Amino acid sequence: MNANGPEESTANHASNAAREVRRFIEGDTLYESMLADIRTAQRSVRLETYIYAADEIGQAFAEALIERAKAGCAVRLRIDALGSYDTMNAQLATTLEQGGVLLEWCRRWSWRRPFEFHRRNHRKLLIVDQHCCYLGGFNLHRQCSRRAFGEERWRDTHVRISGPLVEHAIAAFDEYDRMPLRRTSWRELRSADGYLVPNLGLARRFLLHQLLRRLFRGAQARIWLATPYFVPPAGIQRALVRAARRGVDVRVLVPRRSDVIMAQWASRAAYARLLAGGVRIYEYLPRMLHAKTAVIDAHWSMVGTANLDYRSLFINDELVLLSAQPALNAGLVGDFEADLVQSEQISASARPRRFGLNWISELIGWMARRWL
Repeated sequence: MNANGPEESTANHASNAAREVRRFIEGDTLYESMLADIRTAQRSVRLETYIYAADEIGQAFAEALIERAKAGCAVRLRIDALGSYDTMNAQLATTLEQGGVLLEWCRRWSWRRPFEFHRRNHRKLLIVDQHCCYLGGFNLHRQCSRRAFGEERWRDTHVRISGPLVEHAIAAFDEYDRMPLRRTSWRELRSADGYLVPNLGLARRFLLHQLLRRLFRGAQARIWLATPYFVPPAGIQRALVRAARRGVDVRVLVPRRSDVIMAQWASRAAYARLLAGGVRIYEYLPRMLHAKTAVIDAHWSMVGTANLDYRSLFINDELVLLSAQPALNAGLVGDFEADLVQSEQISASARPRRFGLNWISELIGWMARRWL
């Protein structure tokens, strides 16, 4: 018998359920869950995404958002002007606006502020009332759906969060309108299970980079990273090599087939130094790997929108969850191990000799790494 009594046991169970972090690695399952939660909204729906496509996935979300807007909910949709420029069409945008959805385009090009176009809103965040929120790597397009795209659909990771972190997600969404330039403490987004890390504003621009370096320096047993675009700055490279040399199991999982070929060239330019330092690199073979996850020891897990490249760490607006939940850590470890079965380990001796076209392509990619 529980020493605390049945009432307290039931309350503790309910509290744990309210703080659940649920993991998704298949787009169809994720989209079904997101749409189901949207349809239950009573007051508000906040949604932002880098890519919103006018395909069967985008249409399904448009119908759900419009239905909630007509039911009296405040529905906001924020999409990136560059990320969705060739996927969102004028017809669907007009349909959304006429249906009562407040549609916001992030950083359209302006001759008054031309350099802001370089900084994109790369975040993917859905918040339904104060009930739950979703974040991770999935965009809203058919490439992530097995039903729509087939076996070649992208491999990605997303999480559904409930509990105190939902209020912090609302704060992160709403502050985008204010675009904070002064220092605003990211520690205000902490909870018992972890915290959300937004890098919005000049004062926070380097937070993700600093956080990752600190976590890598403190790792004792394991650093397992999955990222589609692996172009690590020098500080991240040094932290990974130092961790490997002190006995930490450092592994990096990247796609063999990338949708941005120049980013892959830049990634391979960094292989030699990391492999020589004891970092193990694997290339995922079956399809495009788009997951952005990290597992540090048995304590910390990271899921979010940030890649391990210059653009995510220094330029784009990103949002990640750093979680202390053992269940999420164990789930991500299981995902990583399953992906390794379908991956090929890269060794320095097996790499093509770096001359000719290989050397030139890697040089071009590395020179362009800050703009990819």
